[in-house]
Amino acid sequence: MRILLTGKHGQLGRCFQDVLIGVDHELFAYGSAELNIANVQQVAEVIQQVKPDIIVNAAAYTAVDKAETDSDNAYLVNATGPELLAKQAAILGIPLIHVSTDYVFDGDAVEPYLPTDPTNPQGVYGASKLAGEINLAATCEKHIILRTAWVFSEYGHNFVKTMVRLAKERDQLSVVADQYGSPTYAGDLAKAILRICEQHEQGKIQAWGIYHYCGDTPTSWHGFARAIFAKAESLGVIKKRPQLKAISSDQYPTPAKRPEYSVMSTKSLGIIGVVASDWNAKLKFVIEQS
Repeated sequence: MRILLTGKHGQLGRCFQDVLIGVDHELFAYGSAELNIANVQQVAEVIQQVKPDIIVNAAAYTAVDKAETDSDNAYLVNATGPELLAKQAAILGIPLIHVSTDYVFDGDAVEPYLPTDPTNPQGVYGASKLAGEINLAATCEKHIILRTAWVFSEYGHNFVKTMVRLAKERDQLSVVADQYGSPTYAGDLAKAILRICEQHEQGKIQAWGIYHYCGDTPTSWHGFARAIFAKAESLGVIKKRPQLKAISSDQYPTPAKRPEYSVMSTKSLGIIGVVASDWNAKLKFVIEQS
């Protein structure tokens, strides 16, 4: 199977390349320097040259706060890009797997969001990602949109690596305790995407559409930090856990509003043959690499 991957330098992109090692598939991986997904001509030329069997779009504008003042670029990457990829996928008659976000929701829910629940993004990042979902779905019938959240890995910048670093530098830390979500290990998401690719190759994917892929146990940022510190201390990565203070979102203002509740239901994943991420089980590996 010939797989074309965008966003190869991101957390998910790097993890996806890792899970392809030793697997009998041809991977054509591109970063933004080699393939600008918002460039019509470039997208057409690369995809027509590679002629993949499936496209995995892991490219995204993810600077949530910066997007508030850089909306043009956010929409180019998150909305225009997926549409251009979808057009080429439709021409070739191949599927497009696209990664989206919990930020398409407003965070006002009191129980896990279903893929069919109404969307209502509260900032430019979420709005641009939602526009990408809509553009893609309208352009390419064979698509899987995977909404994910709170992604961490051994690569790049993420909450787990930041907490471990700060725990080595400080005796006390304040972390927001009134935002709830589901941490997701990027390596598990990468394995799930590969599984979907292989399910398609075997002709087993019939239910195209939107699914939620995230961690199986919700928590707050404060709770996530507590779990990170406990694991880091047990591994000897930090000598002592810092004192952890719970604060409200109001005490930690950001340019872009974060969803207060972005827990997503993963119950429908069985339809496409994958299971949710066990983020607790992956903390040990990621912390050891930090």
